[in-house]
Amino acid sequence: MHIKYSTERIFDILGPDYISVGQYEGEIIGIASLSDGATGDLSFLGNSKYRSCLANSEASVILVPLDYEELPQKGQIYIKVKNPSYALALICRDIEFSLTPKPKVGIHPSAIIEPGAQVSPNASIGAFCYIASGAQVGAAVLESHVSIGRSALVADEAYLFSRVSVGEYCEIGPRNRLMAGCVIGSDGYGYEFVENSHQRVPQLGNVVTEADVDIGANTCIDRARFGSTQIGLGTKIDNQVQIAHNVKIGQHCLIVAQVGISGSVVLGDGVVIGGQSGIAGHLNIGTGAMIAAGTSVFVDIEPQAKARGYPAMPMMQFNRIAVLQRKLPEFFKRFDQLEKTVNSIVNS
Repeated sequence: MHIKYSTERIFDILGPDYISVGQYEGEIIGIASLSDGATGDLSFLGNSKYRSCLANSEASVILVPLDYEELPQKGQIYIKVKNPSYALALICRDIEFSLTPKPKVGIHPSAIIEPGAQVSPNASIGAFCYIASGAQVGAAVLESHVSIGRSALVADEAYLFSRVSVGEYCEIGPRNRLMAGCVIGSDGYGYEFVENSHQRVPQLGNVVTEADVDIGANTCIDRARFGSTQIGLGTKIDNQVQIAHNVKIGQHCLIVAQVGISGSVVLGDGVVIGGQSGIAGHLNIGTGAMIAAGTSVFVDIEPQAKARGYPAMPMMQFNRIAVLQRKLPEFFKRFDQLEKTVNSIVNS
C-alpha cells in the first residue's frame, strides 16, 4: 500500500468537528498501530487499553478522543475527535477509493447478457459475468465471474465482488456490498421422508436484501420455500455465514463469521450474534438481543437480552456458573477432607 496524504487533506476529510494539537510538516505515507507507528504514519487511540502505548508512539499524526489531555511530542500532531476509530474509517474510505477506484462504466466483451436482460448504461460489468434473461441490473458494479439469475434484480450502487452468485428472482438492494464467493438464493434445505427416502421439497421463494446490506465472502443465504428470505436495512453479515430458508432478519443487525441460522427464524432490529453461534429453527430473537460467540440457541430470546453458552442461558447466569466451575477442584478437595473427618468421628 502506497499512500501520500497531507495533514490538510486529513482535516478536510474529518470536517469541522476536530481539535488539532501540535505540528507536523511532512506527509502521511502509512497507517500503523500506536506501538508500530513511525515517522510519516497515521495512528489512532480507539481502545482505552492501548492508552499506555500512546506516549511512546512515534507515529506523526494520531487520532485521539476529545478528552485526551496529554500533549504530543515535537514534530507530532494529536487530532482530537469524538470517535477516533470512525475518524480513521473515514480517512481509510478515501484511501480505499484512491487505491482501488470504481471500475469504469461499461460491459466487458467476455460478459454474456442474455436477451431480455436489462442493464443500466451506468453499470460496470466485469469479465466473464453472466446475466440471465429478465434480470435487471441498475447502476451497479459486477466484478469478474458474477452470475445473475433469471429475473433477478440488482439495484443502483450495489457492488458485487468476484464469483458472487445471485439466484433467480432474488433482489439485491441499493448500496449492497456482496463479497467474493457469496451465494444469494441457493435452495433452502427442505426434504420430506416418504417411503424410506428423502424427497426434495421445491423452494419457490426468493431472497430480498434491503439497502446498505453487507454480505461476507462465501456466505450462503437460502431462498424461501415460499415468500422471501429477508435481510433488513443496514444489516452486516460476516464471512461463511449460513442463513436458511424463510429467515427474516431485521434492520442494522450484526452477524459474525460462521454463524448458522436455521429456517424460519425471525431476528428483530439491532440483534448482534457472535461468531460460530447456532440458532435452531422457528425461533424469535428479540430486538436488541446479543448472543455471545459459540452460543447454541434452542429457545426464543427476549428483546435486549444477553445470552451465552450451550444451551443458551442469560449472560449473568453463564458467568456465575463459569466462576463456580473454576472452583470445583477446590470444592472437591474440601469435600473429600470433610468426608474423611466425618468418617473418623463416626468410626471412633
